[in-house]
Amino acid sequence: MNPVRHDSLQFTTRRAFLSSAGQFSLGAIALQALQGQGQASPSVVNPMAPRVSHHAAKAKRVIYLHMSGAPPHLDLFDYKPELVKHDGENCPDSILKGRTFAFTTGVPKLMGTPRSFQRYGQAGMWMSDACPNFHTIADEITMVRSMFTDQFNHAPAELLLFTGHTRQGRPSLGSWATYGLGTENQDLPGFVTLISSGTQPSGGQGLWGSGFIPSVYQGVQCRSKGDPVLYVSDPAGMSRSMRRRTLDALREINESQVAELGHPETVTRIAQYELAYRMQMSVPEVMDISKEPSKVIEEYGAKPGEASFANNCLLARRLVEKGVRFVQLFDWGWDFHGTSEASGITDGLTKKMAETDKPVAALIKDLKQRGLLEDTLVIWGGEFGRTPFREGRTAASKILGRDHYPDCFTLFMAGGGVKSGFDYGSTDELGFGIAEKKVHVHDFQATVMHLLGFNHERFTYRFQGRDYRLTDVHGHVVHDLLV
Repeated sequence: MNPVRHDSLQFTTRRAFLSSAGQFSLGAIALQALQGQGQASPSVVNPMAPRVSHHAAKAKRVIYLHMSGAPPHLDLFDYKPELVKHDGENCPDSILKGRTFAFTTGVPKLMGTPRSFQRYGQAGMWMSDACPNFHTIADEITMVRSMFTDQFNHAPAELLLFTGHTRQGRPSLGSWATYGLGTENQDLPGFVTLISSGTQPSGGQGLWGSGFIPSVYQGVQCRSKGDPVLYVSDPAGMSRSMRRRTLDALREINESQVAELGHPETVTRIAQYELAYRMQMSVPEVMDISKEPSKVIEEYGAKPGEASFANNCLLARRLVEKGVRFVQLFDWGWDFHGTSEASGITDGLTKKMAETDKPVAALIKDLKQRGLLEDTLVIWGGEFGRTPFREGRTAASKILGRDHYPDCFTLFMAGGGVKSGFDYGSTDELGFGIAEKKVHVHDFQATVMHLLGFNHERFTYRFQGRDYRLTDVHGHVVHDLLV
């Protein structure tokens, strides 16, 4: 195990600590601390203990709402009257030259949005009729219209967005956050993932994995229907007291291994067994949305006992309210190529937004009403944008669809230290490129880290002989977005 760099200071590894501290010292400390009997430093024995960041954090927690598949920003937020004016015309050669698209060959046709747009809120923020409930939160959000990425396929684009790299194996954004800050509630995971629409995102479980950071920092996938966490319940025939005795025996075995080898993953294993035991009581309680007032359930459009994005939004609020550091929602079904009615930007987009914009608006309003929005960062967006022209495979279809497009897309944020009712950046008149204030995915990551209280260049983890960070060697904080 290589030394860990956290902040600008060099710390010894647990292995080195054990070697110098004697055969049984850390084992005894870990046992006492996990039983609540000892006075040992939580930074040594409890990897999830709350920690101090580089500077004062404006965001204490994050709710990330990822629309997996990439929402069509031109039909939701980025209004282009010139594109509507030239609808059906061939794309200019000067724009297409040297570019590659996922499913488009030949000369594609420009496609203006079929949606109607208006300005909303005091800032006059453009939004379409596809997202009526978003209209009501225009004064609460920062709309970033100048995002861009390096990838035009879903899995690598999602991995880049959440891990800073296009291949599996790097720690995710939520893992970095919990590694750096720990969590405020020791009876719940610090990082929770919720999935809706029945399909995991293309990037897979690496989007909430811990990579080479100790596995205690990976996201715990919870469900809004059935057992909240798979395999956390006691097996049939095992009582609570028997479970406790079993864990005590496992802890003794693991402690012996810690004393002998000092491997941090063994300390993690002890902590995870104990957390799982506590979660058996705490998780079912926090995941039971039926305890919410009927008015709140109705505002979210939630249905207790079912699996849905609306339920997950309400669960996200309940989780952060209980001290969970990072909650990540993935909703599949946003790949609007127009190959079917469900993936068209008329009926398909209308249906998808009907499932999602009401609970998102309710979540932001609910957080604000409870005094949580000020230090809770809420993020909504996809992994890239959609083209200003018709997707080639469906060019002759009556169903309208758009291809993948990395050069520009839109996301929005609320609370947690970002400006409210604020538009940032813009694209050109046809929506082919960014006209001003470019924000790369790494810039966005650096900004989120800054809001959580970290200098992204100093916030590193040493692995295989080098210091890694979420943004690798890239990224600049976009200070103009911040309060």
